[in-house]
Formats: sequence, structure tokens, C-alpha cells
Amino acid sequence: MGQIIEKFQGKDWKEKQIRKISNKVFDRVKGDAGRPNLTFEELYIGVLLVYNDLNKRLPGPHFDPPTREQVKDLMKESDVNLDGVLDREEFVKFIRHITKDAFFTVSQGLIVALVAAPTVALLTKRTTENVPGIGNVVQKIPNSVYASLVTLVIVAFQQGAERS
Repeated sequence: MGQIIEKFQGKDWKEKQIRKISNKVFDRVKGDAGRPNLTFEELYIGVLLVYNDLNKRLPGPHFDPPTREQVKDLMKESDVNLDGVLDREEFVKFIRHITKDAFFTVSQGLIVALVAAPTVALLTKRTTENVPGIGNVVQKIPNSVYASLVTLVIVAFQQGAERS
């Protein structure tokens, strides 16, 4: 339960996830080079790895990585000391910048699934009161169970629409 609550703490959770992904990718791409910085080619490989992780782990649509030209432009913006390579902190800033849209899209989907869906469920339960046969069955189901069932159906439809 604590993990679920932690995910809804907003910026702290998001920042931890970005830092964790960035550190993992930075270390993997840097490898045994012995340099504390990433060149453009290493950076682009890192971007592809980050987007691969995002697409595997985050619910929602597939996120396309930025093009090589976009990465070059963003690298120039993130390169604070203007040395043509990114150190670990510059890389974290870079990753934060390129992933902000993905996290925004995912958070919108979670709001719909966790707030709007149960509200819609309870409203539809009230409208079924006068439907012969179905109304009596629906009214016997506890609100929490009914809201959970409708939420699962809505999430299933969302995922089906995203796969299409």
C-alpha cells in the first residue's frame, strides 16, 4: 500500500524515477570508457534506452524518442559548461526535459482511471435503478465493488484503444 501512496506524491516520486533511470542509463552507456561524460553518440544511445524503459514500464501509449537532430539541439541546451559532452547532472537535466511529456500523458491517464471512472460508475449505478431486472441486481452490488468493476472496464477500453 505504501508504494501506491508513494506514486501519488507527485514531483518527488517523478524526480526519484527520473534520477534512477538516468543513473542506470548513464552508467550503462558510459561503460568502461573511463570518462565521466557522454559524447553525442553515447547520449543518443542513452535516449533510446530511456525510451525503451519508458515504453516497457509506463502505462499508456507508445512514446517515440526524439530524432537525432532534436537530441543535438537539446544537448546544446543541457550542456551547461559548453564542453560538447554531458556529465551526470547535465544528463539528468536532459532526461528530465525529454521525458516531461511522457509523464504528463501518463498522469492524465491515471487521473481518468482513478478519479473520473469511479465517479462515472456511481452515477451509472443510480441511473440503473429504474431498469427492470438489471436495476435490482446492480443495486445489490456494494458501491465500492461496482466502482472497481466499472473502473476495470474503462481501463481495459483505454488499453484496447491505445493498442489499435
